[in-house]
Order: sequence, then structure tokens, then C-alpha cells
Amino acid sequence: MSADQTETTRRWLDPRLLAVGMVGFCAFLDLHCAQPLLQLFTEVFDVTPVQASLTVSVTPLAIALAAPFVGLVADRRSRKGFIIFSLALLAVPTFLAATANGLSSLVAWRFLQGLAMPGAFAVILAYISEEWSGGNLGRVMSANIAGNVLGGFSGRFIAGWMADHFGWRSAFLTLGGLTLVGAFFVWLWLPPSRQYTRRTTAAPPVFTTLRAHLCNPRLFAVCAVGFSVLFCLTGAFTYVNFYLAAPPFGLGPGALGSIFAVYLIGVIVTPIAGRHLDRFGHRRMLALALSCSAAGLLLTLVPRLTIVILGLTICSTGTFICQSAATTALGMASNRDRSAAAGLYLTFYYGGGSLGAVLPGFAWNHGGWPFCVALLVAIQFLTVGFALVTWPRRAARRGRLTPGVT
Repeated sequence: MSADQTETTRRWLDPRLLAVGMVGFCAFLDLHCAQPLLQLFTEVFDVTPVQASLTVSVTPLAIALAAPFVGLVADRRSRKGFIIFSLALLAVPTFLAATANGLSSLVAWRFLQGLAMPGAFAVILAYISEEWSGGNLGRVMSANIAGNVLGGFSGRFIAGWMADHFGWRSAFLTLGGLTLVGAFFVWLWLPPSRQYTRRTTAAPPVFTTLRAHLCNPRLFAVCAVGFSVLFCLTGAFTYVNFYLAAPPFGLGPGALGSIFAVYLIGVIVTPIAGRHLDRFGHRRMLALALSCSAAGLLLTLVPRLTIVILGLTICSTGTFICQSAATTALGMASNRDRSAAAGLYLTFYYGGGSLGAVLPGFAWNHGGWPFCVALLVAIQFLTVGFALVTWPRRAARRGRLTPGVT
């Protein structure tokens, strides 16, 4: 192995990067785990696809509601301690979801899962923005997104496989246990903040802080793109389950969970994209990635499983690069109350995810998967145009972004 390869391996095995990735892994492990179970829920609870999709949409809705307030509270607490507490708390409703005796109680537990998640989501973004700077920021953000990708795949795959072999309740018990294990490794690997000074003065009123962030045009533009990105990803990977469960595919929960292996390509591509983000700027990379994602969605209209999988691979990989671009731009768009800024971004982002699990359902009811694809592709191209107009033409130069103090 060459010296360069050894150095690259050493950097990616840095315990701090592993901890950042583990936070992303644990957070996304539970977020969309219900997606491969949707067809099963329509049968077990005797409900429609749109009703079953509430088990997906309610979790990002809870994140969107809680995120800005959690961010403000987190600015007065230890970064590391708050992240670990949030992950441990997340395990509780995950375990309890296995006790649900109907769709309404399952939706309630899924909502409580969402309320516990922003403590990890928002604070790790603020932690990264504070502890790394300049040319390293894209690489570290990409490590977090790679953890998101791996967690998103693992949650869906484990849920589908467990449901096929041991019933859907076992899926939530397993995911709850893995969340606790992940919290332990974050405690082990994540160092305490060095650049963060806990707020000791009285915090400004919640809505004063949020209004100040919303009046920041760069931050608002990043938030709007985040809304669109998760709307499209959630819409695609929610309703493709019904598409693939129907003829001519006829896939069951285990096979549907395996389809999400396409996420693993993102684990490889996203860190590579992180280097290009630092080099070429998030604006250009976002436009290219969204265009690729739209092309992948169009490929899924070909009624052959291999082509559908290829299209989903392109779609998801493009979306993960978009998320890396947006979170990198987020760190550049705000230099104060960064947990609150991250919380506001998550409100938009997961608000898009919540609506993305429901609104394409009406397109599904009118025209099936082709109508869903038409809606999502249209939104992606509108987002490209919006980003090209509203995002700055050049990202901050390498080394220019310095850690802030909230």
C-alpha cells in the first residue's frame, strides 16, 4: 500500500469521523424503517396505501416540529452529552412500537421517535461546523451523510428481513437494540467540543432567533432546497414499494428491504463527492446531482426489475450528493446560533420528507407510478432552477470558513 493510500485510510478511520458517521447511522436507522413494511401494513391493519404511508410521514413531521426548539435548547448544553442522550431516548419509542395493537398506536410511537431524533440531527451538524473548518468541512459532512446512507439502508433492510422471518414487531425490537449500541460507540469515539462555548447569557426568544435566521436569504435558500431534496427522495422510496409489490414484480417485504441496497452506492460516492464540493462548489454539484437524480427516476418507468434498480441507484446517489451540498452550504450560511440554524434547516428538510410520503399518494391514486415520477421530476427541475438563482455562485474558499461560537 502506498504512503498516500495509507494516509487516506488513516484519515477515514479517525475515531472522530467514525463517531460523526455513527450519529448519522443511528439517526437514519429508525427514520424510514417502515417503508418496506407498507404493503404488509395495508394487509395487517386493513388500510389504504395512503393511510399506511402515515407510518412513514409522521416521523419526519415530528422532526420538523421539534427541530428548531431542540436546537435552541442544545445551545445551552454539552454537544456530546446532548447527542448521546437523544440517541438513548430514541431507543425507547422504537422498542414500544413493537407493542402497537393498531395503525393509530403505531403511528403514535413513530411520531415519538421523530420527536427524539432532532437532538442528534441538529447538534451533530452544529458540532461539525464548529470543530472542522475550510477544506476539511466537506469531507466531514460527507462522513455524516455516508452514515445516514448506511443507516437508511440498514434500517429498511433489517426491518424487511425481520418482518419476513419473525414478524413486523421483531423489526422494531431489533432496531431499538441497535440504536442503543450505536449510542455507546458515539460515547466512546466522539471527543468533547473544543470550539464551542456554552451560552451562559439569557437566550433570545425562540421566535426572535428563528425570524433572524429566516431573514437570512442564504440560509432560507438552503432550507428551501433541503425541503425539496427529501420530499423527492421520500416520495420515490415510499411509493416505489407499492409499484414493486404489484405485478409484474410481486416483491415481498424482505425483497423490498433488499432493494434499498442501492443506498450503499452512496456510501462510496458521497465521500468522493465531498472532495469535489470543497473544490468546485456546492452550487454546481447540486445542479448536476439533482439532474442525475431526475434521470434515474425516469429510468424506473421501464418495467424491468434490473432497470428499476439501476434507476433507483442513480436517483438515491444524486440525492445524497445534494444533501452533502446543502449541509455544507448550511455551515457557510450562518455564523451564530448554529444549532438553531441547523434545527430550522431540519424543519424544512423533514417537513419536505413528511409531505413527500403523503402528497405523491394522490398522484399514485390517479395514475400510479408514472404520475408519481412526473410529479417528482418536475419538482427536482424546479429546485435546480431555484438553486442556480438563489445560491451564491462560489462557495467559500478553502480555509476561509472558521469555527464559530454560538
